[in-house]
Amino acid sequence: MIRKLLSLSLAWLCLVSLVAAQEPAASTKPVTKWYKGNLHTHSLWSDGNDFPEMICAWYKTRGYHFLALSDHNLLSVGEKWIDSKRANTKDAIGGLERFREAFKDRVQTKEEDGKTLVRLSPLAEFRPLFEEPEKFLLIQAEEITDSFKSKPIHVNGHNLQESIKPQGGTTLRETIANNLRAVEQQGKRLKQLTLGHLNHPNYGYAVTAEDMAHVAEEKFFEVYNGHPGVNHLGDSFTPADSKGAAHTHDHSDKGHTHSHVHPPVHHASIEKMWDIANTLRIAEFKRPPLFGLGTDDSHNYFGTRGASPGRGWVVVRAPELTAAALLKSLHAGDFYASSGIVLKDFEWDAKAKKLSIEIEPQPGVTYTTALIGTLESVSLKSEPIKDPMGKELPVTRKYSPDLGKTLQVRTGTSVVFQFTGKELYARAVVTSSRAPEIPSFKDQKEQAWLQPMGWEGRLASSK
Repeated sequence: MIRKLLSLSLAWLCLVSLVAAQEPAASTKPVTKWYKGNLHTHSLWSDGNDFPEMICAWYKTRGYHFLALSDHNLLSVGEKWIDSKRANTKDAIGGLERFREAFKDRVQTKEEDGKTLVRLSPLAEFRPLFEEPEKFLLIQAEEITDSFKSKPIHVNGHNLQESIKPQGGTTLRETIANNLRAVEQQGKRLKQLTLGHLNHPNYGYAVTAEDMAHVAEEKFFEVYNGHPGVNHLGDSFTPADSKGAAHTHDHSDKGHTHSHVHPPVHHASIEKMWDIANTLRIAEFKRPPLFGLGTDDSHNYFGTRGASPGRGWVVVRAPELTAAALLKSLHAGDFYASSGIVLKDFEWDAKAKKLSIEIEPQPGVTYTTALIGTLESVSLKSEPIKDPMGKELPVTRKYSPDLGKTLQVRTGTSVVFQFTGKELYARAVVTSSRAPEIPSFKDQKEQAWLQPMGWEGRLASSK
C-alpha cells in the first residue's frame, strides 16, 4: 500500500513538473508605462503670456502626463503680483478675463499706486488642482539664464528644491559646466535626483559641437526645441554663395538682449552638432554620448503664437509617474523625443546588437526611419570655418561627412536595425510624411528621435 502511494505521489510530481515547464516563466522585468511630458515651459512668472493654472490645464487636457514650469532664474514660490495690464500684453489678448472665466475663485487683485495688480499663484497652491496619481505630475524646474560675454547660455534644472542663480564662468564651456554642476550638486546635497540640460545650443549661435563635446558635466541637451527662433536647422550661408554679405540675428530673452551680425558662414544644424559632439565624446574623450530631449520652450499660449505649446516633448518609459522614476529613466536613456510621432515601443538588444522599433500608424501617413551614426574608422580631422578675410570664426568646425552619416534606412511602421559592431554609436530618427500641427520651421515634418546606442562596450573596454 505504501509503495503504491509513493508511486502515485511520484507520478503526480512528474505531472506538475511537466505542466510547470510548459508555462511561460514569470517575467523579472518591472512593469513599465509610457509617460509624455514637456520639460521647458514659461508662464507669467517670467516671460510667458499666461497664468500657470491655464498652462497646466492646457497640457493636462491634451494628454500630457507631466510638465515642468521652467521660468527664468526663479522657482514659482512666494508672493508675486504683476500689473494686470501685463496679463493682457505680450500678445495675451484678454488674458486676465480668460483666467477669471476659467478659475474665478482663484483670481486675486489689489489696487496699488493707481494700478490693478493680480497675484500669481505659487506651485504649492496650484499643484493640488492638477496632480493625480498616474495621470498628471508637476516637476519643479527653472531655466537658469546665464551668458558668456554676448552669448546666451541657458540650462534647465529639474526637480529642484531651491532656485539656482546663474553661475557664470571665465569661459563659455566653464559657464555651461558651472550651471550643470550646480543642478547636480543640489540634488546630491538634498538627496533628491535632479536633471540638468543645455537648452537650444543654436540660439544666438552661442554653442558649438566642440563645446558640447568638451563639457563633461553635460549629459543632456535639446535636440528639438519648438521655439521658432532657435535655429534648429542652422544656416547654409557661405562666403562663396552669399558674396560676402553679412546677415543679422536678433535674440531677446529674460535679462539678456543679444544682437549679432554674423559673417556669411555655415552654422551646423542641431542634429549635425549632436553627431559631431557624440563622435568626439566617444572616440576622443572616452565619455558617454549626449542624450537628446524634445521640448516646447513655450511662451505664447494665445494671441500671436510664436513660441506655442504642443510642438516638442519627451516620452519616458518608467515604472510609475513620479519625478524620481521619470528622471531615473531619463538618465538611463530610456525615452525618445518627438515633434509629433508616437512610438508603440522600441527595444535595444545589446547582446544581439539589434534595435527594434514599432511606430503607431496614422491614416494616410508614411514613415521613414534612418539609422544615423559614426563608424570606428572615421577620421576626426577638422578645419575651421573662416570669414572672407581669413579669420577663424567661433562656430562648429568642418568635419568629414562620415561623422553622423546615414548607415541604414527602413520604411514602414515595424523597423529592425542590425548593428555591425563597427559603429562608435548609432541613433534612429523617424520621419513622417506629415507636417506638425504647428510647424516651427519651413517644410518641417513630424519626427521622433531615439537615443544613441551601441557605444557602451567601447567605453567599458577603454577603462
